[in-house]
Amino acid sequence: MLDGKVALVTGATSGIGREVAVQLARAGATVHGLGRNTTRLAGLETDGVTPHAIDLTKTAQVEALDAIGALDILVHSAGVCTLGPIAEAPIEDLETNFAINLRAPVLLTRVLLPKITAARGDIVFVNSGAGLNANPGWGHYAASKFGLKAIADSLRHEVKPKGVRVLTVYPGRTATPMQEAVRQMEGAPYEPEKYIDPADVASAIVHAVGLPRTADVIDLNIRTGPG
Repeated sequence: MLDGKVALVTGATSGIGREVAVQLARAGATVHGLGRNTTRLAGLETDGVTPHAIDLTKTAQVEALDAIGALDILVHSAGVCTLGPIAEAPIEDLETNFAINLRAPVLLTRVLLPKITAARGDIVFVNSGAGLNANPGWGHYAASKFGLKAIADSLRHEVKPKGVRVLTVYPGRTATPMQEAVRQMEGAPYEPEKYIDPADVASAIVHAVGLPRTADVIDLNIRTGPG
């Protein structure tokens, strides 16, 4: 389905990002997977994904990705989440959420956009339900995801005339290591069987980028199914 395509996926060492990277490779794409955990990165090679160790908060490291060559698909899946009331949460939490969830995708998109434009390709932002609704204790994280929605929406209008598609995905609670950490912060049990399977989110993304250019999926709002 994606034979001959080249993809780059951030957050490829776990959760949705890993599933997207692996499924893109299975669909025939050449896939570059980005992450910080070198042990998990090494495991990607057995699934046909080329691993790249990178810290997305480091501008020089992100800009160096321009050397990867041609690119058809860019998937922003790396993310962090911290919780806490606005009046009490450390301001450093806000900075961390913005650095990974917002600044990094903007910078990486700027660096790689000429390649995506040349390929008339696809950019995917893995957002969150918190990018549409901000609940108590989720302010810092939601602010970064609301910002990411704004970036994606604006970019979509800017690049569609050039043949580039921009998709935002809003998963609900998904069975990932991040969700496990979130449940710890909430003081609640982590019950993965009650959450979305990350493979299902990845499948939706791979299907969307594999559609003919006559179709343009703009937003995917994914929630837990009836079971």
